[in-house]
Amino acid sequence: GGIVMSNKKSSGFGKFLAGAAIGVGLGVLFAPKAGSETRKELKAQIIENIAAQLEETPSFYVTDIAGLNAEVTAKLRRACFEKQIKLVVVKNSLFYKALEQRQVADLAQFESVLKGSTAIMYCETPNAPAKLIKEFGAENGKPVLKGAMVQECSYIGAENLETLVNIKSREELIGDIIGLLQSPAKNVISALTSQGGGKIAGIVKTLSEKE
Repeated sequence: GGIVMSNKKSSGFGKFLAGAAIGVGLGVLFAPKAGSETRKELKAQIIENIAAQLEETPSFYVTDIAGLNAEVTAKLRRACFEKQIKLVVVKNSLFYKALEQRQVADLAQFESVLKGSTAIMYCETPNAPAKLIKEFGAENGKPVLKGAMVQECSYIGAENLETLVNIKSREELIGDIIGLLQSPAKNVISALTSQGGGKIAGIVKTLSEKE
């Protein structure tokens, strides 16, 4: 029989292929003989697609994957797919216009990193792309982090990679609270009294900011 994919995987791989299709669309933009109206319509459509993706997954990483050969790029795309990260090569000006359309905070800071080759990693797990960039980059030299917008905070520059690796999701923070509440009373008292009364309070504050 043929290969059978679950609906979930099929849907996920469909999104993965859609990202590649946007890349093909970008190629048309650079075609010298394309009609100006067609190019204008295509640009508008790409901006709309990016804006829709930003609405669906507000957290994103701006990366540089230039120079990777076809084999390594395919390996990177597969690694992204497995970690539920959507990787899309973008034209800087179009991505910036989509950020403008979405009224993204710290817009000016992103203008400074939207230069040269740019690939965007969209994610639902805040630190997943950071971990992938760190692991894959150590082995292959790229991707390189240029900037990120995670949990409504901007991070500009590769020096923020380790900070992003250590960011916790809302679910992980809830897990921390449950873990503390299930631990012996002395640990809970210690958490409440350490750092001026703060470990649990700090976690709860972080959670409230994510609402």
